[in-house]
Order: sequence, then structure tokens, then C-alpha cells
Amino acid sequence: MNRENTEFLMSVLKKLSKINYIKPGDVPNINLYMDQVTTFMDEHLSDCKRHEDDKILTKTMINNYTKNDLLPPPEKKKYSKDHLYLLAFIYYFKNILCISDIQKLLNPLTENFFATDSSSKSDLDAIYEDVYEMCKSQIGSLSKDVISKAKLADTSVSDMEDSESKNFLNMFYLVSMLSFDVYLKKNLIETLIDDYNAKHAPAEPDKPKKDKSKKDKK
Repeated sequence: MNRENTEFLMSVLKKLSKINYIKPGDVPNINLYMDQVTTFMDEHLSDCKRHEDDKILTKTMINNYTKNDLLPPPEKKKYSKDHLYLLAFIYYFKNILCISDIQKLLNPLTENFFATDSSSKSDLDAIYEDVYEMCKSQIGSLSKDVISKAKLADTSVSDMEDSESKNFLNMFYLVSMLSFDVYLKKNLIETLIDDYNAKHAPAEPDKPKKDKSKKDKK
């Protein structure tokens, strides 16, 4: 890999490693109003924006999540710590999953672990912390995988003389490999969701049997 590509790749990986995530300890213990929720999400996920004017979370988005049963309604117009955990999951999932798949993931989580009483201990505290730590531990191996793919792309165009075409194909090959990786993992995620729901779907009621003793009138 030439020096220019190496420096560029290192700068990208360095940027990714510094992307803000909502750390478990950053989530406030007090309930928040809508404006406070959007401000909190913007402050903690600002580095995830591709463009400066991109919106992390808006009031309309939150209301739509509630209407689509992704998020329990607020209590007296205030959102709890568990609401913020779910909003964080929604933010990450929505980049690769459709709304119906996010529903299938979050509905069991809400039904079994969401604290309906603000005074009770939340099970989502431990769940969110576990997910955060597991995902954080993957950054190193993911960075190595990107570097490996970048080297492969660079090797494929090493004999080209036209620098402009070489740079484009280098980028195109790397994007193609990264996209294929995402495609495979997205299919795996959908298979996991479908398999779980097929095994845990409520049994359909028996359909009434037709009375065979009665013959159709001719």
C-alpha cells in the first residue's frame, strides 16, 4: 500500500475510533422532556453525522417511533433512562434494518425488561452496558479487517500506471468488499430475527372444521 493510501486509511480508522457513543454512565437518571432528549442525543452522537446539518433525532422521529410501537409512550411527557436506551438502539439499528425488523427486536426487550415504574431498578441498565462493552471490544478486530481489505484492494491495482484510474479503482474495490461484508451480515441478522420470531410466534387459533355431513344442494 502506498504512503498516501496508508495515511488516508489511518486517518479514517482514527476518526472511527473516536466516534462518540452513548456510554452507559452518560445516560441521566432523571426523566427528560422531549427537547432535553433530542439535545442529549445530539451532544453524544454528533460525531456520527456525515454532514453538519444531518439530524440525529427529531421530535417527529420520536413521535413516529412511539406510533410504530418501537418506543413506549412517555410518562407525563417525560422520557426515562430506559427510553434513552431504546432510542440509542433504534439509532444504530435503523441504518441497516427496516422498521418491522426493529419492532421484532425491541418488542420483546420492552415487554420483558423496560421499567414501567421510574422508582424500580431497570434491567436495561445491565443489558445496555453489556452490549456497549461487547461492541467496543470489536473495534480492534474490525480495524484490522478494514486494513486487510485495503491492502487487497491496493495489490489489485498495483500494476496500473494511470494514477487517476488507479485511485478510483482502489477506492471502488475497497467499497465493494466492505459493502459485501455488510450485505452478508445484514442477511445473517435478518435470518436470526426471522428464525427467532418463527420459533416464538403465538400459535394461531384452530379454524372451525366444516360440517361434512351436509351435502351441497344441487
